[in-house]
Amino acid sequence: MPHVLITGSSDGLGLMAARLLIGQGHTVTLHARDTARAAHTRAVLPAAENVLVGDLGSLDGIRSVAAQADAAGRFDAVIHNAGIGYREPRRVETVDGLSQLFTVNVLAPYLLTALMTRPDRLVYLSSGMARGGDADLSDAQWTDRRWNGAQAYSDSKLFDVLLARGVARHWPDVLSNSVEPGWVATRMGGPGAPDDLAQGPVTQAWLAVSDDEAARVTGRHFYHQKRRSVPAKASEAKVQDALLDYCARLTGVSIRASR
Repeated sequence: MPHVLITGSSDGLGLMAARLLIGQGHTVTLHARDTARAAHTRAVLPAAENVLVGDLGSLDGIRSVAAQADAAGRFDAVIHNAGIGYREPRRVETVDGLSQLFTVNVLAPYLLTALMTRPDRLVYLSSGMARGGDADLSDAQWTDRRWNGAQAYSDSKLFDVLLARGVARHWPDVLSNSVEPGWVATRMGGPGAPDDLAQGPVTQAWLAVSDDEAARVTGRHFYHQKRRSVPAKASEAKVQDALLDYCARLTGVSIRASR
């Protein structure tokens, strides 16, 4: 059975996806930001194989999680679920001098993808708000503009679509797709979110392990197990590569040159 890693899985959709996959008989490794969250996660889902610990809000933290993942053995699939939501009231700067939201939502999946032993499948959590995203990288860290949490989030989720599609192009031996789980009532989505919470984790779990022909594709975007269109720019190779090159400059690691 496939061995799956899910980032940001101490609660919310990540934990729900883990429960779903474990219930299907798959081996799942979870991830938590710190030791307290890891202990809680082990208590609520003892059937998980392991819980990796690391703060994805710093480059060193991301590298630590990648090293722990490789020490645990090769994963068949990785679900990049960790993320910061759209209601952040201000720009938070990381120890690396970068936007925390960009680091967690974009650089973490990028750098984990680049550093970890290559899996068979990669799933990147995006959002319907990606349709309002801007692919312009001239101020991706929000150092010059007045902070707008909703726009910063929308941009980051469009970048996740670009990342999934860029990886699909450069790594043809890996199935790389993005997912919008719907606006659901998690801690991130808020109690008034209108979408079906039960459907929230289904598509990413399906893409990670299913042998269905519909799931064995790459470079696609999904909502509730159906393909969904994305902004036209997301399909442009030059736009995808601009993001990959930008992330490579920030991290010092290129996906094009990695294993």
